[in-house]
Amino acid sequence: MKIEVWSDFVCPFCYIGKRRLENAMQQFEHSDDITVEYKSYQLDPTAKHIPGKDFYETFSELKGIPLDQVKVMNNQVGQQAAAEGLTYNFDTMQYANTFDAHRVAKYATKLGKGKEITERFLHAYFTESRLMSDHDTLIELAAEVGLNKEEVKEILQSNDYMKAVQNDITVARQIGVQGVPFFVFNEKYAVSGAQPAEVFSEVLEKVWEEENKEQVLQSLNPKKTETSYCTDEGCDVKES
Repeated sequence: MKIEVWSDFVCPFCYIGKRRLENAMQQFEHSDDITVEYKSYQLDPTAKHIPGKDFYETFSELKGIPLDQVKVMNNQVGQQAAAEGLTYNFDTMQYANTFDAHRVAKYATKLGKGKEITERFLHAYFTESRLMSDHDTLIELAAEVGLNKEEVKEILQSNDYMKAVQNDITVARQIGVQGVPFFVFNEKYAVSGAQPAEVFSEVLEKVWEEENKEQVLQSLNPKKTETSYCTDEGCDVKES
């Protein structure tokens, strides 16, 4: 089974949804037969880090929501994250553009480290309050999951993997993704949002059952029509 996940490293529900899917997979009998591939998506392609301005202020200005209301909303999100064993530090979080982080993630995926880099980047942003647009930060984090620092540095100084990131975003638009996280199972079933683990469990069972059920052909012979046919015991010839 193949699961494609469109997400962004600064999307709070993407981390929550990721953990809920993983929890469902842990309870799934055939989890070893599942491949998860992370796809790039940007919630705010124009995002820019402004030194001296905290996350609450930035979010308030971008969304036109009063500062107090922003803090209440993020506190509620933090509680949902905590229920999944995640720690969100909104007080020190640094708003940033994630395009370069996605480029590094594409390189990591090519080397078989897509799952590791995704988890590391999400944890770095939400828990450690790292600046995900800073190249030195991305190089350091990539090295922690086994990538070569110099190779990552060269990628960030070039246009490498830009097209791969843009292709993911284009495909997202084509298949109707309007928000993330967005999960696609076997290129056939879609689940949007950070659904409860129980929902993911139901989807896993349904997709697995369909993928592995025996295919039985439906007869299109006209009703009440006799015909001639052969079996391994001989041929039954009907008179015309």
